[in-house]
Amino acid sequence: MEKEEKKFVNKAEEDEMEIYGYDLCRWKLVLVIVGVICSGGFLLLLLYWMPQWRVKATCKRTTLKDCEVVLLRTTDEFKIWFCAKVRIMPSLGANPLQNPNPLVHKVSNGHAVHFCESAAEENKNDLKKYLPIRYFTHHSVKYFWNDSVQSFDVVRGLDESTFCSSIHNEHSTGLTKGMHDYRKAFYGVNEIAVKVPSIFKLLIKEVLNPFYIFQLFSVILWITDEYHYYALAIVIMSVISIVSSLYTIRKQYVMLHDMVAAHSIVRVSVCRGNQEIEEILSTDLVPGDIMLIPSNGTIMPCDAVLLSGTCIVNESMLTGESVPVTKINLPNPSEYPKAMGDEIYSPEVHKRHTLFCGTNVIQTRFYTGELVKALVVRTGFSTAKGQLVRSILYPKPTDFKLYRDAYLFLLSLVVVAGIGFLYTVVNSILNEVPAHTIIIESLDIITITVPPALPAAMTAGIVYAQRRLKKIGIFCISPQRINICGQLNLVCFDKTGTLTEDGLDLWGIQRVESARFLLPEERACSESLLKSEFVACMATCHSLTKIEGVLSGDPLDLKMFEAIGWILEEATEEETALHNRIMPTVVRPSKQLFPESKQATNQEMELFELSTSYEIGIVRQFPFSSVLQRMCVIARVLGEKRMDAYMKGAPEVIASLCKQETVPVDFECVLEEYTKQGFRVIALAHRKLESKLTWHKVQTINRDAIESNMDFMGLIIMQNKLKQETPAVLEDLHKANIRTVMVTGDNMLTAISVARDCGMILPQDKVIIAEALPPKDGQAARINWHYADTLAKCTSSSPAINSEDIPVKLVHESLEDLQMTKYHFAMNGKSFAVILEHFQDLVPKLVLHGTVFARMAPDQKTQLVEALQNVDYYVGMCGDGANDCGALKRAHGGISLSELEASVASPFTSRTPSISCVPKLIREGRAALITSFCVFKFMALYSIIQYISVTLLYSILSNLGDFQFLFIDLAIILVVVFTMSLNPAWKELVARRPPSGLISGPLLCSVLSQIIICLAFQTFGFFWVKQQSWYEPWTIESDACNVLDATNTSSSYHENETLHDEHYIKNYENTTLFFISSFQYLIVAIVFSKGKPFRQPCYKNFLFVMSVMVLYVFIFFIMLHPVESIDTFLELVCVPYEWRLRILIIVILNAIVSVLTEEAVDRCGVCFLSSLFGCRERTPKAKYMHLAQELLVDPEWPPKPRTTTEAKVPPQENGSYQIITVT
Repeated sequence: MEKEEKKFVNKAEEDEMEIYGYDLCRWKLVLVIVGVICSGGFLLLLLYWMPQWRVKATCKRTTLKDCEVVLLRTTDEFKIWFCAKVRIMPSLGANPLQNPNPLVHKVSNGHAVHFCESAAEENKNDLKKYLPIRYFTHHSVKYFWNDSVQSFDVVRGLDESTFCSSIHNEHSTGLTKGMHDYRKAFYGVNEIAVKVPSIFKLLIKEVLNPFYIFQLFSVILWITDEYHYYALAIVIMSVISIVSSLYTIRKQYVMLHDMVAAHSIVRVSVCRGNQEIEEILSTDLVPGDIMLIPSNGTIMPCDAVLLSGTCIVNESMLTGESVPVTKINLPNPSEYPKAMGDEIYSPEVHKRHTLFCGTNVIQTRFYTGELVKALVVRTGFSTAKGQLVRSILYPKPTDFKLYRDAYLFLLSLVVVAGIGFLYTVVNSILNEVPAHTIIIESLDIITITVPPALPAAMTAGIVYAQRRLKKIGIFCISPQRINICGQLNLVCFDKTGTLTEDGLDLWGIQRVESARFLLPEERACSESLLKSEFVACMATCHSLTKIEGVLSGDPLDLKMFEAIGWILEEATEEETALHNRIMPTVVRPSKQLFPESKQATNQEMELFELSTSYEIGIVRQFPFSSVLQRMCVIARVLGEKRMDAYMKGAPEVIASLCKQETVPVDFECVLEEYTKQGFRVIALAHRKLESKLTWHKVQTINRDAIESNMDFMGLIIMQNKLKQETPAVLEDLHKANIRTVMVTGDNMLTAISVARDCGMILPQDKVIIAEALPPKDGQAARINWHYADTLAKCTSSSPAINSEDIPVKLVHESLEDLQMTKYHFAMNGKSFAVILEHFQDLVPKLVLHGTVFARMAPDQKTQLVEALQNVDYYVGMCGDGANDCGALKRAHGGISLSELEASVASPFTSRTPSISCVPKLIREGRAALITSFCVFKFMALYSIIQYISVTLLYSILSNLGDFQFLFIDLAIILVVVFTMSLNPAWKELVARRPPSGLISGPLLCSVLSQIIICLAFQTFGFFWVKQQSWYEPWTIESDACNVLDATNTSSSYHENETLHDEHYIKNYENTTLFFISSFQYLIVAIVFSKGKPFRQPCYKNFLFVMSVMVLYVFIFFIMLHPVESIDTFLELVCVPYEWRLRILIIVILNAIVSVLTEEAVDRCGVCFLSSLFGCRERTPKAKYMHLAQELLVDPEWPPKPRTTTEAKVPPQENGSYQIITVT
C-alpha cells in the first residue's frame, strides 16, 4: 500500500493523538503463537506490556478507512501507545445531528426503531437500508469514521458549531421518538460510568505488572536453588503488597463511583416533537432533547442550555464557589436582530445560560404555561463533569526528574547485574561447575542486584508524608505530587479570600454630582439618600436570592445590600402563576428607614404605608462576568413608566461605558488614592431607559445595548483586610528563596498596595507597570512602561524621575538569588493577553520579575502558570477554589483552600482556609523527596553490598545461606527501610532546595563513594581471613576454635553436624562476609538518613533508632558471643575469638570512614565536582536562571521610564519588538 499521510484525532487539543490503521495478518499471528509457546509465555507478556509491538507483530499496515485495529500515540512528551478494535454499527445515517436516510420512514413517522438490537433481526432486504458505521472506543469516548476528514472523529453534541438562533428556531421543539433512538445509537447511554472492576480483573492486572513478574521469576529460581524460606518470605511480602494495592485501587474506584452516581439515574420529563411530555430515565437523554427542570430543583444529569425561565444553581462541584448563581435563558438573536448579533453557542462563553452536569438546581422561576425548559447539549463523558471524571480516571503521567532518574538508576543496576552474570558464567565454567548450577547461580545474581522490595520502599516515604499532611488538615488526592512539592520555587496566590479576608467591610461611599466628587460618606442608609439612584443601584444591582428564607449570594453583594438596610422579596410560585410572566424580585426599604414611621399612630400607619410604598422590581439581570468585570440589572420603580438600568463593576470598566461628561476629571486620581491604600473600589452607573422598551423587549435585549451611555454615579469603597498570618507566611517563603506572585481579579493598584502591605514587594522596591495596547488604526501593538509611584500623578506637571528611582541590578552570590532583584513588573489581564499575542519574546523576561497580575480572567491564570513553567519554575498555586480550578490543576502543586467538591480538580486541599498550609506542604514535600533519595540510595547500596558478598563467595564456589538471605532481607532491610522513612519534616523552610533528581553530582558522589568503601572493606576482610595462621578451606572436620584454644566459643556443636553442605555455605569467608556486610547495611542506613535541613534528625525518629540499636546489639552479640542454635540456623562456622575482634575493628573503621566520607561529600562534594568538571563555566540548567544571568548584562533591561516597546509590523516574525524612547 501507498504510504498514508499522518492522521490525528483530537487535533490541536490537549489529548491530541496520532492514529494508524492495521489489519489482522494470519501468518504473523501464527508466528507469534509459536513464539509464545517457545518462550514459555514470556513473549505474550512482552506484547501485553507493549501495545505497539502487539499490533505490529500480529497485524499489517492499512488505510484508516478499511482498518480493523487502530494504533494511537499521544503527541505529548510521553509518547504513550494505545490500541483499540474498530467495531461496526448499523445505522440509518452517518451524522446524528442530521436527519437519517429519507428512504426509511420509520423515523419520520415517530415509530421506535431500536437500531443495535433490531438490526440483527431484520431480514436481508431491510438490512440494505442501514449504513455500516465504523467506530472505536478509547478512554470512554467513541470515535466515529468521518468521510469528510478521512479520519476518525468524536461525535460532537450541540456545544459546537450551533448558532444561538438555531437553538431557538430549530432545536426548541424537541425530538421525535424515532430521531431520539437514532441519536442514541451514536451518543449511547447518558451516564458517567465509573465501573468498579471485579477483584479478579484487578488481580490479573496487578499480577501482570513487570515488577511482580520479576518477583515470580525470582521465586521460581530460588525454589529451584532450594532457597525455600526466602522464596516463601518474598511470596508472603508480595501477597501482602498485592492485597494492599488491590484494596487501595478498589477503594478509589468505589469512591469515584459514589461521587458520580448522584446524577446517574433520575427520572426526567422531556418534550417530544408533537408537544407531548414524556417521562424517561436520565440515561436515555441525548443532545437535542428538551428537558423540563422541576420547580423544586434537581441535580443535572447532563449539560443543557436554558431556553426559558430562570434557575438558581449551586455549582460548587465544578467551580468551588459555594455561592449560588442565577442562570437565565439564552436570548434569541433572531427576535431582535438589530439589538444583538447571532453567534455560535459555547458552554464556556454562554455559561450564565448553561446548566452543567452534576450541579444542583436549587430553585426555578418560570412562565405560566411555558415551564422552565433546557436543551440538552452534551451527555455522558462529554459533559463538564464527565471531562473532570475522565481526567481522574485517565490522568496524565507525572513527569518528574526523580522518577526518570530512578529508571536510569535501575538500568545501571541491570548493567551491573549483567557484568556479575558474565563473571559467574565464566568463573563457573573455569571451575567445571555443572551446567544446571551455572544457570541458577548466574540468574541468581540478577535477582540480587535488582532489589524486589524497591517499589514498596520508595512509596513508604510518600505514604508517611500523606499521613502527616492529613494530621495537619491537608488532604491529597495525588500522592506522587508530594515529592514534586519539595521542589517548588515559586508560588502564585489569589488575593481575595487567600491573602486577604474573604469578607469585605463597607468603608464608605463617594457619590458624584454634576461630574464632581462629593466628600466621602460613611453611611449609605441616610434619610437623604433613601430614594436616590445611588442607593437604588446598591439595592438592585446584585445576584442575591433567598434560599429557604435566608438571603444568599456573593459576599460583596451581601455586604453592600446589608449596608443600606433594605428588604428583598421574591415572588412565590402561586404569585408567578397568576401572571403571564416571571414576577420580578422586589426590593424596598425597611419601615425603620422612614423617619415619619416612628411618630405615626396605628390609624395613620395604613395611609403612611400607601404614601411611602417605594418599591423597585428587578426586571432583568445580566450576571457578573469575570471576563467583562461588571454586572447590570434593569429595574423599574413602582408606579414609574420608564425602566432604569443600573451597573456596577471595576471602576475603569464602568467609567469607559459612561458618558465622559459625567465622569469627574479627577476620577483616576481619586481611584488611585483609594487603591494605593489597599481599598477595593466598585463604581456605580445609571441610565434611564427609553419608554419604548417594553417588558418583553427587555427580556431579549443584548446587554451591550444597555451597558452604554451610562451616567457615572460614584464609588463604593470596600475594605479588604489582610489575613493575620499572611505577612509571616510570605516572609518565610522569601527567606527560603521561594518567589511569590499575586494573581487576582481585583484592581491593579489595589493589588500592588496589598503586595506591599504583605511584604511581597518590599518598601524600597520599584514597581514597573506594563500597559500593553493592541494594534489599532494601523499602529502596531505597544507597551508603555510606567513606574507605579509616578503613574497618573495629580499634579499639574509630572516631576522628572530621579536617577535613584531606576532599579538597581544586584549581583548575587548564588544563581538562586538572581530572581530577587529590586524591581517588579505589574500588569492587568488585558495587557497580559496583548503581550502573549504580540510580544512572545518578552514573556519570559516579564514573568521572571512579574509579581502582580491583576484583573486576570480564569483562563489567563492558567496561561500565567504555563508561562512560568516554560522557564523551568516549579510552580505552586494557592487559591480559594473560585475561578482558580484551571490554574490549580495546571500547577505542579495546586492547593485549594475550599473544602468543596471542586477540590477534586486540585491535588491538595486545606481544611483551614489559610495560606499557612503552603510552607507546611513544601516542608513535607522536601522531607518526602529527601526520604525518597535516602531510601533509593540505601536500596541501591543494599543490592550492591549483597552483590559484592555473593560475587566474592562465587569465586570460591560458595554463596550466602538461605537463612542468611532471610535475616538480611527481612530483619535488617525491611525494618530499616520502613522506619528510616518516618523522619518528620524540619520545623522551618531553609533557603536551600533539595536536588530534583538522582543523577546529580553530590548524590552520585555519595553513592559511588559508599560503594567503593563497602567493596574495599569486604574485599579486605575476604582476603585477610585467608592470611590467618589458622585458616584452611573449611570442612566438617575443621575446628579453628580449638586450634587457638578460644575459651569464649563453643567448639563442640559442629561435631553433631550430620547434614551434608551441598552449596558449600559454611566456610570462614562466608561467616566473615556475613558479619561485615550485616554491619555495612546498618552503617549506610545511618549515613544516608539525613536530617537537617529538610528532615528532623535521626535521633528524633524513635522507631528507626530502636530498630538500628536492637539490630546492632543482636549482631554484636552473635558475633562476639556465638550461640550454637543461632549459628546453626544462620549456617555460620566457629572462628577464633581473636578474628571476631578483628572483624569488629574492620566494622568500626568502615563506619568511621563512611561517616567522614559522607560528611566530606556533603560539604565539599559540589565544589570538588564543579572544579573537576569545569561546571563553573557552564550555564545554569534552569531557563529562568540562565535568563537572569543574561539580563544582568543587558543595558536595555529593565525598560527605562517614559519608554515604549513596540511590536514590529508584519511581515516581521510575531513576537519581535523594538524599544523606542518617548520624548
